[in-house]
Amino acid sequence: MKDQSCKPCAEGRYSLGTGIRFDEWDELPHGFASLSTNMELEDSTTESMENCTASKWVPLGDYISSNTDECTATLMYAVNLKQSGTVSFEYYYPDSSIIFEFFVQNDQCQPNVDDSRWIKTTEKGWEFHSVELNRGNNVLYWRTTAFSVWSKVSKPVLVRNIAITGVAYTSECFPCKPGTYADKQGSSSCELCPANSYSNKGETSCHQCDPDKYSEKGSSSCKVRPACTDKDYFYTHTACDGNGETQLMYKWAQPKICSEDLEGAVKLPASGVKTRCPPCNPGFFKTNNSSCEPCPYGSYSNGSDCSHCPAGTEPAVGFEYKWWNMLPSNMETTVLSGINFEYKGMTGWEVAGDHIYTAVGASDNDFMILTLLVPGFRPPQSVMADTENKEVARITFVFETICSVNCELYFMVGVNSRTNTPVETWKGSKGKQSYTYIIEKNATMSFTWAFQRTTFHETGRKYTNDVAKIYSINVTNVMDGVASYCCPCALEASDMGSSCTSCPAGYYIDRNSGTCHSCPPNTILKAHQPYGIQACMPCGPGTKSNKIHSLCYNDCTFSVSTPTRVLDYNFLALANTVSLAGGPSFTSKGLKYFHHFTLSLCGNQGKKMSVCADNVTDLRIPEGESGFSKSITAYVCQAVIIPPEVTGYKAGVSSQPVSLADRLIGVTTDMTLDGLSSPAELFHPESLGIPDVIFFYRSNDVTQSCSSGRSTTIRVRCSPLKPAPGSLSLPSACSDGTCDGCNFHFLWESLAACPLCSPADYHAIVSSCVAGIQKTTYVWREPKLCAGGISLPEQRVTICKTIDFWLKVGISAGTCAAILLTVLTCYFWKKNQKLEYKYSKLVMNTALKDCDLPAADSCAIMEGEDVEDDLIFTSKKSIFGKIKSFTSKQPAPVPVSLPEDS
Repeated sequence: MKDQSCKPCAEGRYSLGTGIRFDEWDELPHGFASLSTNMELEDSTTESMENCTASKWVPLGDYISSNTDECTATLMYAVNLKQSGTVSFEYYYPDSSIIFEFFVQNDQCQPNVDDSRWIKTTEKGWEFHSVELNRGNNVLYWRTTAFSVWSKVSKPVLVRNIAITGVAYTSECFPCKPGTYADKQGSSSCELCPANSYSNKGETSCHQCDPDKYSEKGSSSCKVRPACTDKDYFYTHTACDGNGETQLMYKWAQPKICSEDLEGAVKLPASGVKTRCPPCNPGFFKTNNSSCEPCPYGSYSNGSDCSHCPAGTEPAVGFEYKWWNMLPSNMETTVLSGINFEYKGMTGWEVAGDHIYTAVGASDNDFMILTLLVPGFRPPQSVMADTENKEVARITFVFETICSVNCELYFMVGVNSRTNTPVETWKGSKGKQSYTYIIEKNATMSFTWAFQRTTFHETGRKYTNDVAKIYSINVTNVMDGVASYCCPCALEASDMGSSCTSCPAGYYIDRNSGTCHSCPPNTILKAHQPYGIQACMPCGPGTKSNKIHSLCYNDCTFSVSTPTRVLDYNFLALANTVSLAGGPSFTSKGLKYFHHFTLSLCGNQGKKMSVCADNVTDLRIPEGESGFSKSITAYVCQAVIIPPEVTGYKAGVSSQPVSLADRLIGVTTDMTLDGLSSPAELFHPESLGIPDVIFFYRSNDVTQSCSSGRSTTIRVRCSPLKPAPGSLSLPSACSDGTCDGCNFHFLWESLAACPLCSPADYHAIVSSCVAGIQKTTYVWREPKLCAGGISLPEQRVTICKTIDFWLKVGISAGTCAAILLTVLTCYFWKKNQKLEYKYSKLVMNTALKDCDLPAADSCAIMEGEDVEDDLIFTSKKSIFGKIKSFTSKQPAPVPVSLPEDS
């Protein structure tokens, strides 16, 4: 300060000029504060606060480590800058289930709002991050929160080498920390001591360890070498020589820290034992110098000689590794330190003839890494045309793990050089078994196997006998791959003869003729083996196939026959995606979260509509930029949601998306289908007599706990009191939608789930005839158990004759008939009276004449005839008898006796 000039630091010391650096983390440096809070912003109970008191950033020597639970841990540092400067640090952030943010607050406690606040996960090892700081007060915040609410434990975020510039013009230089040195004047940092050397504080050079001692890079002291054991070496094989032989070689594990000279130490076994080379892998052939080369396209091999594919066939390209004499050219191996998480130039896996196994690392908590790179895939043409059935290829490997402690084998997938995403993890010893992963995206992919013997931090080699072995790796449909067999293809005639071509989507290949034939209606084609009619698989009940025969779908309609009628359904009102959250769950630290389900009942012509996302690391990434594995599309999917009122972020945190339904198996009213069941006792019973319609789905994901994949049933029930879309519910006994973790069940009650209305659902009411008009009205039967379909017919009006009119007509006609009969009766009675009078008078006249004249001899009566005198009956007859007598016979002529002389 006296002469106002800057001087270089002496050797063994360093300075940032206007800054400070924190690179020793044996304890929390002065000025830093580590806070821990429960994420619940409101009504956080003291109990939950106490749960989080231990969840803080922990100094671990060379770095500081974050928490791994659902508490929010904050590392703070306040600094006053004399001029604008920067803050920089290195970080290791491998696990996307943790949110890691770094931000700065200024004098007004305003945080800097920019995209650099949200730290991206690291690709490989440590990464560097730098943020500019303004002059004045700055408070730096490193904050982490884990969202792994299931059993999986997150990997912590690590931070080291925090440097801040612009603090002040320094008036002193800092000594190099132990294990580092500065051999020049004017150093801004100190170098690490190499392995097998050490340094004290402020050293200008490093000191070599004694021959019986060793040290790791950047050590402040040396350790005594232990006696060598059988855990300090491993074996490998040399490349095949011209005689087709390989040598078994033993090597010390690097870095070699043991001594062969101590009592009881083992010596390295003799190398050079020759054995026959294993065969080449399928698709390769042996050259004259016994190396293996790939067969040219159009040919295949079983590992010996290449053969041309017969006419009418084409090679099934891929990679199949089952013999391990050399590491294939598209595979690489390395070791990631489990202590400082830096990559070492070491071999992590060694070849061993019929398998490849994990070598000995520097420490038991190192990650032994094996990576297979695939440039891209050549799926069959029919798969390319299918946008919904995502299987492009598949990778299958056979492995086993032999462990005495808590070892873990990770299988990870990376797409287009993005971060490896863990797909499956195996803990502890696992017997020899196979695992298959379906590839759903045609991209450059990397497949990584990482084996960690133990997570314990003590260094050393106690468990080197714990190994992972991979026996075979088989990848299908690889671009520029090799073939171990040929499969039939469709033939296309040309000038050069016949050549292979691809069948259109939905067509199978006839093995005999090589021609393409369309699959029958409502069948789907096994696209990866489209040979013969048997490759066309029938669709399940209630479904039909799409045009290219790649999937079965339901168009939101269904029909079922009952003993009394046919029930037709139309579920289009339920076609949109709907969401459902289970009841709140709480972690041991009191963090509230929900299982959130998204359902699309029948999709869109088989296109799955439900999307579940993972936005833990993408809270600030614009829509559409999220890449591989960040979202899942399915018929039904599930995610873990932590609501925004809990997190304090604008958006709720959605993590761990899982597909529950990728394929529609069928739609039926039966309780079981294709091995899946929807037990009726899971939900309250149906009471209206309309059968529930059940949609059955399966997912493609196969996990250790769900060996046959997950499944879902959606029970759609008619509920007239719940207008569309209705209500979704989970089984009362299983609040997370599943009782076993693999089979999920939902009940969807809605008016739109009722059958379509038909004539059987209404009846007619006929009114009385009023003023010559009669009305027929149609009404629904109660309760109304239908929706949509036909409408009620219009009211019908008919003209009618009332009963009063006909009564009048009847009375009038009866009266007229009575009057007519009376008149006729009187008329005939009168007439009869007159005739009777005349007749009587005539008889009387005749009698008088007989008295006056003498009796005369009969002249008119012949001999032999009787005298027939008519008898006159004077007895009274009834009026009808008189009429009858009158009408049926006329009175007989009266015989008159005349005198003889007349």
